[in-house]
Amino acid sequence: MAARQTIVTRLTAVAFCVAACTVFVSHAQTNPQRIVSLVPALTEMLFAIGAGPQVVGVSSYDRYPPSVTSLPRVGALLDPDTERILSLTPDLVLTYGSQVDLQTQMRRASIPTFDYRHGGLDHILVTIRQLGQRTGHINEANALVSGIETRIQAVKARVVGKQRPRTLLVFSREPKTLRNIYVSGGSGFLRDMLVAAGGEDVFEDIGRESVQATTETILIRAPEVILEIRSENIPAGAELDSELQSWSRLSTVPAVKNKRVYFVTGQQMTVPGPRVADGVERMAKVLHP
Repeated sequence: MAARQTIVTRLTAVAFCVAACTVFVSHAQTNPQRIVSLVPALTEMLFAIGAGPQVVGVSSYDRYPPSVTSLPRVGALLDPDTERILSLTPDLVLTYGSQVDLQTQMRRASIPTFDYRHGGLDHILVTIRQLGQRTGHINEANALVSGIETRIQAVKARVVGKQRPRTLLVFSREPKTLRNIYVSGGSGFLRDMLVAAGGEDVFEDIGRESVQATTETILIRAPEVILEIRSENIPAGAELDSELQSWSRLSTVPAVKNKRVYFVTGQQMTVPGPRVADGVERMAKVLHP
């Protein structure tokens, strides 16, 4: 009798283990098929790793790749359209870390979320791998990361040993004026791109991604290069000349005096996604022509 009970107990345990393992495998093999992304950088990552067909909705600011223009828009960082998101019946919603209310609403609707915050250059690569694992595109994500790393390492090798110009990296200001100037500080992906391209951030000592710089501060920091990045192109001719002329007020700054004020445009310069290697290469060509 005791032997029979032992056998039954063992069989029950085995059955439980098989059931548990089956459930685990089932969950591991279940990948989201209806993804909504409210973060343009993550949208680019999804398409770059082959998960584009799984995307059913994007933010108001998504522009790349071109195929996203045909997808439903669901608002953005400050104005996510919850009803629109829910109407798309997503099984994964990619949100920015500050969208706490939206994340709470998704939890109430039993919809998983992927929480993202901007970080450094390494964080971009980590996030690509995380999305690859989450969406069932692990090999594609690893290959993408490897390619990005190879290209950035090639840039670093080309600029090694060269003098690193002290650079003011501007990513926002009022058009045609030197008001409300925002520049890169000593952390974040823009700073990391600049360093990889062979430059030194003049605000390296301020451990923030964004610094509001006054003209007085810029005069004191005396950058050797002013590198201004824009997501949209500036038409050549009068408009570009006008933007360059804005910096003439600071004629004693080495970058202005030596005509080393540059504009580099395109979303690959401003979106921390899979095109960052393009951005690093373009920065390096400006800093080390």
